[in-house]
Amino acid sequence: MPAVTVENPLTLPRVVAPADATPRPVLAVTTAPQGFEGEGFPVRRAFAGINYQYLDPFIMMDQMGEVEYAPGEPKGTPWHPHRGFETVTYIVDGTFDHQDSNGGGGTITNGDTQWMTAGSGLLHIEAPPESLVVSGGLFHGLQLWVNLPASDKMMAPRYQDIRGGQVQLLTSPDGGALLRVIAGELDGHQGPGITHTPITMIHATLRPGAEITLPWREDFNGLAYVMAGRGTVGAEHRPIHLGQTAVFGQGGALTVRADEKQDSHTPDLEVVLLGGRPIREPMAHYGPFVMNTQAELRQAFEDFQAGRLGTIPAVHGMGE
Repeated sequence: MPAVTVENPLTLPRVVAPADATPRPVLAVTTAPQGFEGEGFPVRRAFAGINYQYLDPFIMMDQMGEVEYAPGEPKGTPWHPHRGFETVTYIVDGTFDHQDSNGGGGTITNGDTQWMTAGSGLLHIEAPPESLVVSGGLFHGLQLWVNLPASDKMMAPRYQDIRGGQVQLLTSPDGGALLRVIAGELDGHQGPGITHTPITMIHATLRPGAEITLPWREDFNGLAYVMAGRGTVGAEHRPIHLGQTAVFGQGGALTVRADEKQDSHTPDLEVVLLGGRPIREPMAHYGPFVMNTQAELRQAFEDFQAGRLGTIPAVHGMGE
């Protein structure tokens, strides 16, 4: 980690919050419980225990791995339905194949992102390619679920394949941090991801001792999740480490600092920064469906059972 990097960050545009920006306080730091997903790959549930008022429009996020698979061990998920939201899969290390019943899909690998707008619904599968199953190897990534407003929940499904080389790269004034803007914008610099719900998604790498204070839209919430390493968040320097999420309060600037000494297995602090404009609509969520009412949830299940969300292709090509 990480897959997308540069030799000299000082060649990149530099970002810093205005001196008069109000610092965002840290409201809470939570620790993600660990579990298993799909056919058995390990995950950390980044948002577990956080009140939805601080997450909206984000629903959930899993850190997948980091895990070193032996030959024959790599796992994925079986075919499953989605309706009413978007899934964002960001692969830091390794390779994942995707396919859906709508004809979308592809392969994403080191530094790539796949943005799937489920909308009105589809069937979907994610799995490591046959070559990775045979050889084994490192696998590490994130999957984020982003809610859609009621007006967009039944839109036509859509895919975006965002290659690692397409992300907007930025740095801090001293070059101590590398910022990868995957979606949304930071200080006027736009990432490649096209979002229906206004959000910003950034993967930041901070060298030991480095600090970033970024301008942050005041109409967005603010979250920071640590994928590796340790450091502090907020002007109050609250400690945070691997598997923890910081929830920020209101303000116009967001601060993260890397500790001078990092863990033995990672040289830097790796953190995902998320912000989004809250939708503030009722949410009815059960399993793979995220709707506004219980009646809409029941309809989603009925449509799935009746085959109206699509059928599994006879030859799906996942490693075949």
